[in-house]
Amino acid sequence: MKKKTFLTSVLAGSLILTAVAPTSFAHDAMEGGSKESGLPFDHDALEDLGEPEIDGNKNLKFLHEAASEQIQEIDGVQNNTADVYAHKGFAYLGTHTANGANGGVRIFDLKDPENPQEIGQIAEDIPQTWQEKVIVKRVNTPEFKGDLAVVSLQQTDRSNEDTKGGALLYDVSDPYNPERLGFYELDQRITGTHELYLTTQGNRALMLLSNPYADFYTGGEQKDFEIVDVSDPANPEKLSDFDPRILDEVADDFNGYHWDSPDGKTRPVFNHSVITDNNAQYAYVSMWDLGTVILDIRNPEDPKYVGRTDFADDQKGAAHSAALARGGNVLIETREVANPHGEGYEDAYGYTRIFDISDKSNPELLSEFTTDLTYDFIGPTFANTVHDPKVRGNTLYLSYYSGGVISVDITDPSNPQEISRYTPDESDVWGVFVDRNYILASDMGQGLKVLLKNNSNNGNNN
Repeated sequence: MKKKTFLTSVLAGSLILTAVAPTSFAHDAMEGGSKESGLPFDHDALEDLGEPEIDGNKNLKFLHEAASEQIQEIDGVQNNTADVYAHKGFAYLGTHTANGANGGVRIFDLKDPENPQEIGQIAEDIPQTWQEKVIVKRVNTPEFKGDLAVVSLQQTDRSNEDTKGGALLYDVSDPYNPERLGFYELDQRITGTHELYLTTQGNRALMLLSNPYADFYTGGEQKDFEIVDVSDPANPEKLSDFDPRILDEVADDFNGYHWDSPDGKTRPVFNHSVITDNNAQYAYVSMWDLGTVILDIRNPEDPKYVGRTDFADDQKGAAHSAALARGGNVLIETREVANPHGEGYEDAYGYTRIFDISDKSNPELLSEFTTDLTYDFIGPTFANTVHDPKVRGNTLYLSYYSGGVISVDITDPSNPQEISRYTPDESDVWGVFVDRNYILASDMGQGLKVLLKNNSNNGNNN
C-alpha cells in the first residue's frame, strides 16, 4: 500500500533553464497527435465561404450567427485562433501557431454583439510562443483589486534560450488599457502551460496550471499540475503540485508519461486541463488516460486526492477537458481522440462522457454522448473528435472542430439529447464560451463567431 500523504508543497523560487531539442505541441504530441496549425483564412478568402449550417430546437430554436469576425493582421501576419473567454462584455481570444505564432490574446469589445470590435492585444511579446488559453475573473485581495487575466504561454522551440513558457498575468480592469503585472515562468525544459484556470478562495486568488509532459521532460523534478498563489499577481508563488505516483495503480518508476495501467496496456498520462467548482473546493484535473482526477483543494498548500474517472479496457482514455453541472454533482468529460483506430481499442473518435459525482470518491458513469462524427472515419484527424465542454443551466455546449458547436440537453444526464448544431462552412471550431447574452465560438481559421439565441430575450434562456 502506498502512502497517501501527498502533493509536494514548495515555495516559489527561480527555476533552472535548460535548452533541449525543439518541441511544439498541442493535445498528445508524444503520440504524434499535434494539432496541425492550418493556415487561417484572410479577410478576402472569408468572402468566398458559404453560409453556416444552423439547426436548433427547444431553447435554441432561434439560434443564429450574429457576427463573424476574423482577427486583425498585425505587421502583415495573419494568425489563427485558439480558445475564447468572455468577461463583462469583452471577449478574449487566444491564438495558435500558424504563421509563426506570437499572435497573443486579442480583446474584442462586444457592446454590440452583432458588431464586435477588436481593441487590443496582450501576451504577444515573448518570442516563439503561442497563447492558447485565457481566463479573466474579478479578484479582490489585499494586494490587487480588479479584473485579472491569466494567459497560458507555450514555446514553439525549446532550443531557443530567448523563449520560455508559463503563465502571464494582466490587469484588464480597463480592457482598452491592459497592464502586464507578472509572469510565472517554467523551467525551459517544459514546453509551457497549455491550459490554466483562475479561481478565488475568499480574499485569495489561485491559478491552476496544466503543464503537459513537465514530469517526463524534467525526469520527475517538476510535475504536470501546479497550484500557484496569485493574490499578488506581480509575485506569483507556487504552493503545491500533484504526483500521480501516490496512487496505488501508478508505479513508483512511472516516467511521467508511459503508464502501465491495470488493464495491461501502456497508456499515455499527462495533465491537459483543469477547472474548479465555483467555490474552489475541488479541482478537476484532466490527466488523459488516468481520467479526470478529483482533488480537494480547500487547503491549496496541501491538496488531497479524492477520486478519478476510469475507462473501459477498450476505450482510449484521452480525458481532455471537463465541465460541471447540477451544482457540481455532475461531471462532463470530453475525450479528444484523433486516431479512431488502435489494436485492442474500439473504433471511434473522441466523444463525451457524463458522470454522477455526488460521491466524488466514486464517480458513476451515467451516459456517453456520441454523434454522427464519432463513427465517420476519415483517417487520423482532429476534425471529428469532440473538444471542449461548457454548461449553462441544462444545456451542454461542445466545440467540435468540423462539427462546429453542438448543443445537448442534459436535463436528464443519463439520456443526453442533441438539440442544436452550428457549423460554419469549412468549420474548425476550437473553443466555445457561454455568456448570459451570447454564445461565442473560436474558429481556428475564421476567428470569432458570435451566436444569439433569439432576437429579443437572449439573457433569459438556458
